Amino acid sequence: MLETKVDTHTHSVLSGHAWSTLRENAAAAARRGLEGFCLTEHGPAVPGAGPFFLASAQKMLPGTLGGVRVFYGVEADIMDFKGGLDIDDKSLFGLEFVIASLHDLCLSPGTPRENTEAYLGALRHPCVDIIGHLDDRRTPSEFATIVREAGRLGKLIEINNNSLLIRKGSRPRMEEIIRLCGEHSVPVAVASDAHFDDMVGAVEESLELLDRLGFPESLVANRDLASFGKYLAVREARVESAWKERFGASGSIRRKGRLAPPGTPGV
Repeated sequence: MLETKVDTHTHSVLSGHAWSTLRENAAAAARRGLEGFCLTEHGPAVPGAGPFFLASAQKMLPGTLGGVRVFYGVEADIMDFKGGLDIDDKSLFGLEFVIASLHDLCLSPGTPRENTEAYLGALRHPCVDIIGHLDDRRTPSEFATIVREAGRLGKLIEINNNSLLIRKGSRPRMEEIIRLCGEHSVPVAVASDAHFDDMVGAVEESLELLDRLGFPESLVANRDLASFGKYLAVREARVESAWKERFGASGSIRRKGRLAPPGTPGV
């Protein structure tokens, strides 16, 4: 069976409705044998989530905990049908991994065409890496259009294990997404969407589904730290170029204060 060594979607108590601390998540990741995980707290539009500057404040945190690499990111909320996000641009440019998701708490779902435009607009932001839980039946959209655009932009589609556990109707929708990603050679990231430490790295249902559908292992971007680092290296070039275009300054400014250990992939 496929396996993944980096969990790209996790939450701590700072998301407001999760139950574990960052240290507890890191300890759970180590127990499960992960090489890394992304801390992706909800954006401030989610009730109870941290303040707008939480994303920027992450630069004070260490790059490893308990021997596990921690990538600092966010699950940004899509706030309109043009793909606007609830995190300011400069904060987004300081992060290592950015999920963009539609949550009905933040934006009442529209028509499939409106939702599709929202996803496409978010994908086109240079800092956005992946669309979160695209399978959610509450936000119907045109999967093929979104998958093709992700491929064109060199970005990812999320296979969200939590969807298979709690989001009704997700399985057939996820199967369609997986088939489309395979057909168009669009890479995916398999994620737990953990809201409790025991969930970190727990993606067995998703891996079984990918295996059953014959999805190529080479298109799983987070199968280990090396493969994820390759994606992040491409990401860094994209984000660096966009930073200079928008702000006219060296991209190295974005990294000031980051405490990731030298030589870590993607840093």
